[in-house]
Amino acid sequence: MSSAMRLLHTSDWHLGRSFHRENLLDAQSRVLDHLVETIRTEAVDVVVVAGDLYDRALPPVDAVRLFDRTLARIHATGARAVLISGNHDSMARMSFATDLIDASGVHLRSSMDGVGTPVVVEDEHGPVAFYGIPYLEPEIARHHWGLSERGHPAALGHAMDLVRADLAERPGTRSVVLSHAFVTGGEPSDSERDISVGGASHVPQTIFDGVDYAALGHLHGRQALSPAVRYCGSPLAYSFSEEHQVKGYWIVDLDASGLAGAEFVRAPVPRPLARVRGRIDDLLSGAEWERFTGHWLQITLTDPRRPSRPMDRLRERFPHTLMLDFDPEGGAPERRPVTAKVSGRDERAVVADFVEWARGAPVSEEERALVDTAVEEVRLQEGAR
Repeated sequence: MSSAMRLLHTSDWHLGRSFHRENLLDAQSRVLDHLVETIRTEAVDVVVVAGDLYDRALPPVDAVRLFDRTLARIHATGARAVLISGNHDSMARMSFATDLIDASGVHLRSSMDGVGTPVVVEDEHGPVAFYGIPYLEPEIARHHWGLSERGHPAALGHAMDLVRADLAERPGTRSVVLSHAFVTGGEPSDSERDISVGGASHVPQTIFDGVDYAALGHLHGRQALSPAVRYCGSPLAYSFSEEHQVKGYWIVDLDASGLAGAEFVRAPVPRPLARVRGRIDDLLSGAEWERFTGHWLQITLTDPRRPSRPMDRLRERFPHTLMLDFDPEGGAPERRPVTAKVSGRDERAVVADFVEWARGAPVSEEERALVDTAVEEVRLQEGAR
């Protein structure tokens, strides 16, 4: 029975990223453990990583160590790896020593000079050409290639012309393209960095015509724009808008004629996230909210008036609350203009009036005591000068 070449398509690791100040490195490490185990158990031949390996151009040392360790573990499975840089990565830094590490079977493509020159991997059916197209900043690509048009369609269109020109010289060769771009029809979330600077940001799906599989990165939700053009999404959620997304990677099979199929493998969820809303007393006492105590939460309070110490109180039950919003039922209470003169008035009264105006409720006794203490400290400091 004829076998297929098996690929694992992943992207948007964003190593070094935090989630509303929560360090994600341990969660990222757990997901990459699962990725390596999947490579082994699924007998993957080639791992393709479609950009945004790091979360910023100068990643923290711990993120670099995790990346280095993950590449070594992928190599130890016997799989080859082809990776490209994304818009969060530094193109120049990611291209360091790539010629040297190519010999190990890890191929990182982060330079426009290499676009159109594939990594060729053989199986029993012949060669498969992997074309890595790093994220192309439109103006940089325009000057590099002498393009007359601006924007992402022009830059990526030229890159794909180079790919097709090379592929035409390789009759019978199957092909995979790695690209980090925003393809028309894709659904974004809140956690992708905007790439609209430099002209049109979207590129048409037809730009990838002529190849057997396009492994896309940039959008964080898994999406099949066509059987041969897919986003795998990020392996972790990086915004609350991704609460219902299923995270993981595509396992893609190429047989003698090209694309034979794709199956999605779910990644583990180190900590689920959710968005909830309601009145604070209901959230703190209702049994139906108990299932969210271990989640990262974005909570929207609907109390008609802003409660006192809401975050402190919510975190007693929901210790992983990260965001707090207010959306009062019936709309925000009407606020009377602050027109009272402050000159000559007691500082405590001025503060109390402001709090009542801003919150729609008078200061509590506890808050009044804090204001009294603050005013007395200021007066003592001024008297000591």
